Amino acid sequence: MSPHQPMTTALWLQQTAAALLPLAGLDVAISDVRLEARRLLGDVLEITPTALQLRLHDLLSDAELALLADALQRRLQGEPLAYITGRWWFWDLELEVAPCTLIPRPDTELLVEQALALSLPTKAKVLDLGTGTGAIALALAKAKPDWQLYAVDFNADAVALAQRNQQRLQLHNCQIFQSDWFSAVAGQGVDLRFDLIVSNPPYIDAEDPHLQQGDVKFEPLSALVAPMAGLADLQHICQQAPEFLTNGGWLWLEHGYQQAEAVQQLLQTAGFSEVSSRRDYAGQWRISGGCFRTQN
Repeated sequence: MSPHQPMTTALWLQQTAAALLPLAGLDVAISDVRLEARRLLGDVLEITPTALQLRLHDLLSDAELALLADALQRRLQGEPLAYITGRWWFWDLELEVAPCTLIPRPDTELLVEQALALSLPTKAKVLDLGTGTGAIALALAKAKPDWQLYAVDFNADAVALAQRNQQRLQLHNCQIFQSDWFSAVAGQGVDLRFDLIVSNPPYIDAEDPHLQQGDVKFEPLSALVAPMAGLADLQHICQQAPEFLTNGGWLWLEHGYQQAEAVQQLLQTAGFSEVSSRRDYAGQWRISGGCFRTQN
């Protein structure tokens, strides 16, 4: 598609949907090439679905066609749409995203749902470990203005990105800083006991073939892969979390669909009670958690 050939929005969408067919056969995330074409055009040109519908018969400008040609070429090479546009939606937030972090996914919204369903203090303190874009912490900060959120990541670029998201969203009840899991939490001058700790840590086995499929092959391995068949970081968090939880505080973790039983065992071994798991929207076990109560 030449950027100099006059073309309507509708024709561009039709041709792009056809061009995306080979990619759809390789990427399970593309369920509908027509929808993918609409998302590509809408996100690149920052057009809402309603506005897009109203301009189907409008001619695209040379500048718009050039932008779209570059974006389509990158998409055909498998690059995630979120990295092409630099933004993605999570919960009710539009977030800046970049290749230094994972792309927020709908399954991770389960952690937000679960956190909001817990009976926590009105002014709860919540820690998000491995925050990436800040998605979980910022969603909770917006939903619960009286809560105080703390979000950490070991990757300095991810911390800077999450801080930009926080500043743009003007969520002042969230503090974001660099830490390798709990290592720097003690230096923040805060009460080190949290009512809730949440995390979507690396949990994929390094030999998992899914690492070479779809969006995942473009995402940072350090945010995806963990030793011990993907359980090493989950185990570390389970073991360390009791030192940072209030009496009756909760820990909830995202994990792989085959790891629920193992994570429940890690939680129980670390002294958690009321341990349970929840399924994701595809019916797979996706998050597990428990409550930590000190012995009297």
